[in-house]
Amino acid sequence: MRRLYFLIPDAECAASVVDRLLLARVPETRIHVVAREGTPLGSLPPAGLAQKTDLIAAIERGIELGGVTGSLAGLVAIAIPGAAVVSAGAMVLGLALAGGAVGAWASSMIGISVESPRLKPFAQAIERGKLLMMVDLPAHRVDEIRQMLQAAEPRLQIEGTEPDIPAFP
Repeated sequence: MRRLYFLIPDAECAASVVDRLLLARVPETRIHVVAREGTPLGSLPPAGLAQKTDLIAAIERGIELGGVTGSLAGLVAIAIPGAAVVSAGAMVLGLALAGGAVGAWASSMIGISVESPRLKPFAQAIERGKLLMMVDLPAHRVDEIRQMLQAAEPRLQIEGTEPDIPAFP
């Protein structure tokens, strides 16, 4: 998947772009709009926490760090005489999984309160009243959709493509 970024001057233009995307068979769940606080979006699909915050990246970091910490704790636990009542592999695996779960939970609490670094380049434009639209597409449709929107809506500013996005947000 690739994420396209567009700056759009107003909600009317954004509604037109969303209609064209829907006609091009882009699911509405893959269209996300970010606007300045208090801007009425009407029927436009608003960006969720996964798009506006650092939630996904924080969860990924938490799983990694928690899993490593749990694995190390498991290795320490099996080195203590008498502590390894269960098999050593099961203890290391269990603690790695538990550490990953705790790490994901703890880091998600932090990530949900931090603005996404991917939105920082657009912060000034959003504050001036423009709308940021993010569209998640399969890689093979990026050029097709970009060309279709450029031809249909001249006021649309294409701001770039993110090379890859997580599959689950």
